[in-house]
Amino acid sequence: MARILFVMTGAAHWTLADGTRHPTGFWVEEAAVPYRAFTEAGHEVAVATPGGVQPPVDRASLTPDAAGGPEGAREMAAALESFGALRDPVALEDVDVDGYDAVFVPGGHGPMEDLSRDPACGRVLTAALDAGKPLGVVCHGPAALLAARRPDGTWPFAGYRLTAFTNAEETQAGHAAGAAWLLQDRLTENGADFQAGPAWQANVVVDRNLLTGQNPQSSAPLAAEFVKALGGAA
Repeated sequence: MARILFVMTGAAHWTLADGTRHPTGFWVEEAAVPYRAFTEAGHEVAVATPGGVQPPVDRASLTPDAAGGPEGAREMAAALESFGALRDPVALEDVDVDGYDAVFVPGGHGPMEDLSRDPACGRVLTAALDAGKPLGVVCHGPAALLAARRPDGTWPFAGYRLTAFTNAEETQAGHAAGAAWLLQDRLTENGADFQAGPAWQANVVVDRNLLTGQNPQSSAPLAAEFVKALGGAA
């Protein structure tokens, strides 16, 4: 059994370029589907957020439109209810990565607001990368990678092949025009070898111990690859 740390946003809004606060949080599918896959494979999950606050849910992720219809929305709501670790998060600032076998970062626009510039987040993700622990990140979760820096100021993930929510998807979702910055652009500017797949189709990229998924549709296949990386059966 592996101990997996979910690093999750504590932000309930995303600040747009004009200062508007767009309601957000974590995207349920990107947290609950991997959680279910990991626990069904026999692994243990803990949650950490900045300050140890309870991760806010992006309510849009529970709508039928987002979940593929009313049945999907009911399934996401049930999956969220079963995610008990959400109710007892630890403070990210207090995390010792040595106590975990792997780290996973769900998306939603929340990480764009807080994890992207959180020093504790950067420390945890860098430590996981350097220790060779499986590090899974999905959709807007790769914003958390931006907080990582070496003592000399370099970015630990420079040169890594990875993916994330693309500019095309952000545009089609209606958020690109108002965003202060776009995730694909920022990751590329920092030196990532960005691997964009077709919009709204599953795309998983694995480079060494870094496993990334492009969008909500990538949550289940990314979780399966992550379980493989832990040495279990997908």
